[in-house]
Amino acid sequence: MKLPQKTDVLIIGAGAAGLMCAASAGARGRQVVVVDHANKVGKKILMSGGGRCNFTNLDVLPKNYLSANAHFCKSALARFTQWDFIALVLKHGIPYHEKKLGQLFCDNKAQDILDLLLAECKDAGAAIFSHCNIISVQTLPENQLPHRYRVETGLGIVDCESLVVATGGLSIPTMGATGLGYELAEQFKLPLKPRTAGLVPFTLSPAQLTQFTDCIGNAAEVSVSCGEQSFTENLLFTHRGLSGPVILQISSYWQPGQNLVINLLPYMDVTSYLETQQQQRPKVLLTTLMSELLTKSIAQCFCDIYCREVGGDIRPINQYTPKELQAIATVFHEWEIMPAGTEGYRTAEVTLGGVDVDALSSKTMEVKGQPGLFFIGEVVDVTGHLGGFNFQWAWASGYAAAQFV
Repeated sequence: MKLPQKTDVLIIGAGAAGLMCAASAGARGRQVVVVDHANKVGKKILMSGGGRCNFTNLDVLPKNYLSANAHFCKSALARFTQWDFIALVLKHGIPYHEKKLGQLFCDNKAQDILDLLLAECKDAGAAIFSHCNIISVQTLPENQLPHRYRVETGLGIVDCESLVVATGGLSIPTMGATGLGYELAEQFKLPLKPRTAGLVPFTLSPAQLTQFTDCIGNAAEVSVSCGEQSFTENLLFTHRGLSGPVILQISSYWQPGQNLVINLLPYMDVTSYLETQQQQRPKVLLTTLMSELLTKSIAQCFCDIYCREVGGDIRPINQYTPKELQAIATVFHEWEIMPAGTEGYRTAEVTLGGVDVDALSSKTMEVKGQPGLFFIGEVVDVTGHLGGFNFQWAWASGYAAAQFV
């Protein structure tokens, strides 16, 4: 198949947002061409959700998204909802399940979602070209209307009426992530919000890592707070630092130099628990009691932290004063730690920031004052929480643009 010289709609990027936009625009009768520089389309879809693709969430709300303009995402999310995408999943007979917290995953593999999108594109007549890098984008003179843009690619030159930038962010460069979308935004004088890695594990300093060496591979359900934001889910100790869903969630709100406050036992009052144990099991060691609530390694580590802080040792529970019990509880309920940093774009699931949404129409995703130019998906300054929200933004923003290209 040869790249056409002219088309109604040219979409740069064959990821979740780009493919959704292509299928939806093609269904309206628009001639659609999708180009992607990678050797295979939808790579991030295939790796998502541990290979099972957390494709949406049962409870999608604007509060699940970060943006400099908290209202921007509302229009698109309202016009293509999680139920609309679930209907597509059912149409294609894809089995799925709710894992937890409304998160929907494929029963089999993420390939099912990519196949759904490719089938929808095929039915809508959208043509997809991989191995197709972008060389330049130009605005055509008015005498070339209805074609507004000329895009030079590695496979040839294409003139189009509408140009849709669905290039994604900087996350996971091994999957082919580039900054092309931001470069195109700058070319058209669009403001950009600072970009940082989001939904990403934290790294710890060598001294901190030494302190938690025995905890590597251990997990616990905890509450983590940063500023006014808080999440409760699993935390995992790793050989680089801290990971797990709760860490990925809070990482989008963290700034370098900030402390995290971690409650290792968010569903109980440790002081009351220990007071009860003093009455019922007075001779049992503190570490034994805490190991019944957390893994042995985590319990031992934080009991040791308490001992270092007060200069004491591990004793039977009946040998601790009320004040000491409160101090022990504080260690487990209010663990404060300052990460050294994050693992960066190498492992980040998303890129925070991007094209300033105030430069776009929330209804159409079109650039204000630049007819026929659209930005959708992760390249835009809208970032979801962990749990299927970023895919739902891809579907919704892609669909929104598709109704107007």
